[in-house]
Amino acid sequence: MKRATIAEIAARSGVSTGAVSYALNGRPGVSEATRKRILQVADELGWRPSVAARSLSGARASAVGLAIARSADTLGVEPFYMRFIAGLERELSEQRIALLLQVVEDHAAAIEALRLAWAERRIDGVVVTDLWAQDSRIPVLRELRIPAVLAGRPRPELRAAAVWNDDAGAVSDAVDYLVALGHRAIARVAGLSTLEHARARVAAFREAMARHGLPDPPVTDTDYTAEQGGQATRMLLSRRDRPTAILYDNDVMAVAALNVAQEMGIAVPGELSILAGDDSQLCLLVRPALTALSWDIQAFGRDAARVLLEIVGGQPPRSVEVGTPTLTVRASTGPAPVRG
Repeated sequence: MKRATIAEIAARSGVSTGAVSYALNGRPGVSEATRKRILQVADELGWRPSVAARSLSGARASAVGLAIARSADTLGVEPFYMRFIAGLERELSEQRIALLLQVVEDHAAAIEALRLAWAERRIDGVVVTDLWAQDSRIPVLRELRIPAVLAGRPRPELRAAAVWNDDAGAVSDAVDYLVALGHRAIARVAGLSTLEHARARVAAFREAMARHGLPDPPVTDTDYTAEQGGQATRMLLSRRDRPTAILYDNDVMAVAALNVAQEMGIAVPGELSILAGDDSQLCLLVRPALTALSWDIQAFGRDAARVLLEIVGGQPPRSVEVGTPTLTVRASTGPAPVRG
């Protein structure tokens, strides 16, 4: 038998999904009559009455949630997430706290998963990654008052903890390094333009180029996959004024770029320097090894888990900046080629 959802309970009760969440959670925000009607409908639909009773009792779930709104294919090849999750798990397991991980297609699905897990008291808090500039999850976190930590910069509209790094400063450092090598034609293959951190990195890239008196550079937005990274590289290298250096938002795209350059007969780093945005084993397994912006992503995950558990334990939210990624120079970058 198909299990009832919050949306079905809301439709049958004639209220919003938020009201259902309040009622099942035993939180203020609905009248007592509405609460009773919602609980009755939930019971009629067979919506786990034992879990509802647990939510009303205020018992701890001893678990935190992480709903990643990315395709499963992306997660399978993206080292960042595995390292971040490993850091979360390391800290949580030491505290005997479980991680409820869900991979969903979009923010609407993430919100539904969040509402359901919180209403059923299967989580005590949530880790929020991949913040968008206009993020539909933020109002829901505020509405439900869920203890949360943002893996990104603090949001003034939400009283939640945040853990972040100065990745914009790292991009600026990377441009300084390439300019010192004589590069003037520098491009960037960025991530999703909706993401707050992708926008911050692109802005830092443009500002750094302008600071060196260089023209506005080409920037290509992608979905972080090897396929789109390779396509963007092929387009850039087919230009008459092709760049002599390209910065990539992650290591997966940088590896794809190296393959494209080799297919096109463009020597790396003799004719093209490649710099990756994250540093993982991928950067060491290719030849030439990739110069990258390095940071401890597992420690980032641990910090996020630690700060969230503090809030769940009753401490006020705090925000932590974990520093600036450092430039690790390898064989994929070198002096700019001399052009006639």
